[in-house]
Amino acid sequence: MSEEFRKALRTITYGLYVVTSRSEEGPVAAAVNFLTQTSFNPPLVVVALKRDSGLQRAVEGSRAFAVNVLAGDQKSLAADFFKPVRVEGNTLNGHPFTLSRTLGLPVLEESPAWFECQVVEKVDQGDHVIYVGKVVDGAVVRQVQRYLVMWDTGWYYGG
Repeated sequence: MSEEFRKALRTITYGLYVVTSRSEEGPVAAAVNFLTQTSFNPPLVVVALKRDSGLQRAVEGSRAFAVNVLAGDQKSLAADFFKPVRVEGNTLNGHPFTLSRTLGLPVLEESPAWFECQVVEKVDQGDHVIYVGKVVDGAVVRQVQRYLVMWDTGWYYGG
């Protein structure tokens, strides 16, 4: 892939989220930017997870995931989830979480908004596995001026 091709792909704008799930070993989480809404009725989102990652395996097993939306000033929180997940009590990589109301998934207490999804479809192509999730619950915990987007971080993933 040429550098120009890679640069062109990097012009796609993405939000930056912490996606969580659960496995037999416990809570799992990772920073994710391949995510978008695809339907209003029913409310559907798609997320692409790196093949054979801990999060992808957890979502595959539980058939559920939660999306923790990040505020524009939470770059350091996102950075903590580009690392392996360390669970200590009710924290993930040092960040407190509670369990979501409907599916019992980890929700970061610092997230201004969150939603949880039940997997309804899977597309197995490329180096990521795509999951279509039906949104079953969620909340805006606090209003923020801006949400975190990959472009603002100076980081690049893919492309």
